[in-house]
Amino acid sequence: MLGSEVRDLNEVYQMSEISKKLIVTIPARLAATRLPNKPLADIHGSPMIVHVWERVVAAVGSADQVIVAAGDTEIVDVMQSVGGRVVLTDPDLPSGSDRVFSALLEIEKQDGVSIEHVINVQGDLPTLAPELIEKTAALLQDGSDMSSLVAEITDSSEIGNPNVVKAIISWDEAVSSSSKVGRALYFTRATAPAGDGPYYHHIGIYGYQRAALERFVTLPPSPLEKREKLEQLRALEAGMTIRLACVDTVPLGVDTQEDLDKARKILRV
Repeated sequence: MLGSEVRDLNEVYQMSEISKKLIVTIPARLAATRLPNKPLADIHGSPMIVHVWERVVAAVGSADQVIVAAGDTEIVDVMQSVGGRVVLTDPDLPSGSDRVFSALLEIEKQDGVSIEHVINVQGDLPTLAPELIEKTAALLQDGSDMSSLVAEITDSSEIGNPNVVKAIISWDEAVSSSSKVGRALYFTRATAPAGDGPYYHHIGIYGYQRAALERFVTLPPSPLEKREKLEQLRALEAGMTIRLACVDTVPLGVDTQEDLDKARKILRV
């Protein structure tokens, strides 16, 4: 169980040794049905993928440890133009997790190191708060297979919204609200659990032990994963553990033009 607060990455990882322990990977590809070429969408003069990369670098403090796992050469060109580290992955890979693992193998080969922990940050989170990366990474310290984040739902319209994924959690005894951590029992698009009490919005940032990521991408899609269309259920059905922390901010995920307009407004200087 974590202490009264999640420790800063500088303490958890001893940054001089970070190259042997952690990478943060941002999978991105141009194919998107609702917002084509989404990673390259302009936000105040910079592509969205660059905004996400900059925020992750701010969290980790090392651009070398932030890898964009690109499915398209156009994304490679953009990241190279800003000095970002990028790996071109097979465009036919079935999921972002597969793209992350492919990039991991390439980075281990290039650097001659064995990575212990991997953080997967979606490339459509331009308003991401850097501290969310730190919390996701810190959760892996207890040996859980995976880690992720949730936020308590405060907008009642989200409770019945199937696009807002709800997490059902077995909470540890909390020392304070800032240290609320627990174990994921299930994720669903339905309104759950029943009865009185709070609901929790799952935030799609994942941490993995390296071995857990390798196992995850070799597993076939599970029945509940296919039914709910939620990839993380594959891990739970396989008996893997997912550690969760409750945070007070939800980054805006950009899936539509309306979302993009909101992001531009939020990030307006």
